[in-house]
Amino acid sequence: MQRVRGALPQLLREMRSEAGLSQVALAKRIGRPQSFVSKYETGARRIDVAELFEICAACGVTLSKFGARLDGAASD
Repeated sequence: MQRVRGALPQLLREMRSEAGLSQVALAKRIGRPQSFVSKYETGARRIDVAELFEICAACGVTLSKFGARLDGAASD
């Protein structure tokens, strides 16, 4: 579980970056403040599945593809 906690913020940052979005742009897409994005990208805030689904959709990634990446990163 610890590996997932460490990998999740990193993968969220990578996904946003790969989508060509700044934290501000992603925050606007999901209707949250920029600080919300910053906090989950640094691991200071946990996100629930519904929030993760929104974030993935805003970045153009399916939740299943993100999950597969997370599973791979946590297994390394």
